[in-house]
Amino acid sequence: MRDLVRDYVHALHTTYLDHVRHLPPAERGALPLVAAGEVTVLAAAARQLHLVATTQPLPAPQGQEVALADEHAGVAWTVRFYDPSVLPELGTLTDDAAAAVRRVLGVSDVVYHLTVGVGGGLSGHHAQHSGVALANQHAQVGRDVDGLRRALARQATSVDELAACVRNGLHRAAGLLAADLTGGQVTPPAGTPAPTVLAALVQHLRQD
Repeated sequence: MRDLVRDYVHALHTTYLDHVRHLPPAERGALPLVAAGEVTVLAAAARQLHLVATTQPLPAPQGQEVALADEHAGVAWTVRFYDPSVLPELGTLTDDAAAAVRRVLGVSDVVYHLTVGVGGGLSGHHAQHSGVALANQHAQVGRDVDGLRRALARQATSVDELAACVRNGLHRAAGLLAADLTGGQVTPPAGTPAPTVLAALVQHLRQD
C-alpha cells in the first residue's frame, strides 16, 4: 500500500509539473507546488485516504513512521504515512472531513488536500487526471487572485487572506472576507466552498 501511495503521489506531482511547463516563468513560479520547492505529503488513512501536502516543518520520523522521498523538475517531496497504529486519533474520527483530518495532523497551511479512494482510486491514470485538475485549479486561482489585487489594491491584505482561505479550505472565513471586500454585496450562503466564493467575487467585480 505504501508503494501504491508513493507511486500515486509521484504521478500526481510529475503530471502537475509537466503540465505547467508551458506557462510564463513568473506565473509558473507562483503556483503553490512550484513555489514551495519542497513539501511533505502526509498520507493519512482515516475512513478515506487523505493526501495533505504542506511546507510546515515536521519532526523526524519516530517509531513506526515511514518517510519516502522523491523529486521532479526541481520540486522535492517526502511522503509520510499515518494510520491509527501510528496516530491513534485518526481511528477515533467520526467524520473525516478535510478540516478534521488536518486538525489531527496539526497541519494549518496546505499546498493541497486531496481525498483518494483506496483501490482503483490509486491508479496512475487517476493520479494523472488529478494532477492536471490540480494544476489547472491552482493556475486559475492565481489568475483570479492577481486580478483581485489589481481591482482592490487598497484591500490587498484582505485579498491575500482570501487566497489563503481558498488554499486551506477555510470556507466560512472566505465567505466573510468576500462580504467585507464588497461591503456586503457578495454574501455567500454558509458552507459555500472557498473556491466558489472566490469565483463569485471575481464575477461580481466584472459586472461592476
